[in-house]
Amino acid sequence: MLKQITKLKFILKNMFKLLILLPFIFFSEKIYAKENTITIASTTSTHDTGLLKTINKEFTKKFNIKTNVISLGTGQAIRIAKDGNVEILLVHHTQSELAFMNKGYGKLRYDLMYNDFVLVGPNSDNKKCSSIEDKLKEIANNKLNFISRGDNSGTHKKEKELWDLIKINTENHMNWYLSVGQGMGQTLLISNNKRAYTLSDRSTWISFNKKENLKIVCENLPPLFNQYGVILVNKELNRNLNIKDAEIYINWIISDSAKILINNFKKNGRQLFFFNHH
Repeated sequence: MLKQITKLKFILKNMFKLLILLPFIFFSEKIYAKENTITIASTTSTHDTGLLKTINKEFTKKFNIKTNVISLGTGQAIRIAKDGNVEILLVHHTQSELAFMNKGYGKLRYDLMYNDFVLVGPNSDNKKCSSIEDKLKEIANNKLNFISRGDNSGTHKKEKELWDLIKINTENHMNWYLSVGQGMGQTLLISNNKRAYTLSDRSTWISFNKKENLKIVCENLPPLFNQYGVILVNKELNRNLNIKDAEIYINWIISDSAKILINNFKKNGRQLFFFNHH
């Protein structure tokens, strides 16, 4: 009986892995059948705010090249790029991007644009934030609820770097620290419901509507800078990658035409991203 249960667990575990991979397998087969289509693995903030939809629409209109977007956290986006499933990466964790390049997975990388992160928390927090380190110490010392994305995204990586500044290992079990394994929108929703603290990119914070219990408690501090990079994946990873059209996209997105689109993109009357390619 024990052997049967173990065998069943093994089958279910592998079926689950297959179900996760199937969309990418199907998607890959579908896109490689079309020469004038490229696929971009993008961080959720550029997709969920609508920025990519806006700029990709103009790109397709100009070059007649279609774009498919897979919206994931930075860590997951980099993972599928390493497997040769996309032509372009648009993510926001420079250290991971440079490691990707140094190991030969990427052919070209450019700084593209920036915004910043904000630490948000309950409306009842009226204390001035003089430094992100002091605020995180206050949260930890008083065991105030903190919600982490916990999904290896660029935001999650930044959050872990901030905890490292005050020598707190978030891998240790702490009952006030909740890792939810969710995207930014869901993490903000949970934080709002629990009146808890969390780290968000400013663009998602501005675009997010269900935040009546939250406000920004720390902002405009150097450690919260948020750089986005765009990467052309190495064609050696997959002979089916449409590198010719991907190069056209890369050259266009760092051009003055894309700069105007990025800088003019707003939500609730506020600019979300700032072009900074040199």
